[in-house]
Amino acid sequence: MLEVSRLRKAFTSPEGALSPVVDVEDFQINERDHVALRGDSGSGKTTFLNLIAGILRPDAGRVAIQGQVISDLNEAARDRLRATAIGYVFQTFNLLQGYTCLENVLLAMTFAGRADRSRAEALLRRVGLGQRLGHRPRQLSTGQQQRVAVARALANRPILVVADEPTGNLDSGNGHEVLELLRDTCRENEAALLLVSHDRDVLSEFDDVRDFHQINRACSALPQ
Repeated sequence: MLEVSRLRKAFTSPEGALSPVVDVEDFQINERDHVALRGDSGSGKTTFLNLIAGILRPDAGRVAIQGQVISDLNEAARDRLRATAIGYVFQTFNLLQGYTCLENVLLAMTFAGRADRSRAEALLRRVGLGQRLGHRPRQLSTGQQQRVAVARALANRPILVVADEPTGNLDSGNGHEVLELLRDTCRENEAALLLVSHDRDVLSEFDDVRDFHQINRACSALPQ
């Protein structure tokens, strides 16, 4: 379902040197798989997710989702594919502060041409926010904001959900609840899940845990 091959991405340092961040020869996920990537902060995991989701374009290589090569698409086409096929749970939530919980989910659906108020409300009830539909992010706890982010990521029935340290800003209790919610809703929607984390408790919940330092050859060139 997800195929990555010979993927390269480098950034220019403040001193003008080219610094490789992602150098992944081969990486694959099958349909409905739940995969965790283990790696330290600064190892390139977020950049890797952003390349998979089409937020960034690679310098070289290929990212394909169900045979569609997202890395070959222009920005508008990548945006469309991401809206319809990929759900992204950001570590910092990326909720629109001027909009309610319901509006944040509906906007994500509108971008994909799939606005469905009843589904948006049902998802928010599913994540325990049925009484918070009209609340804005600043009126919610950190854990509640992450629940909105999970509902938004699943709104368009993606085939792949990517989650960047989704429990990183939460205490252990809220973190466990959000992780369980994310995995359960991915199963219900038959979506594959790719989650990155350095938290041992989170990683222990996954049968398929892959070491990003072994996958990403650029890690050997990163500052220790």
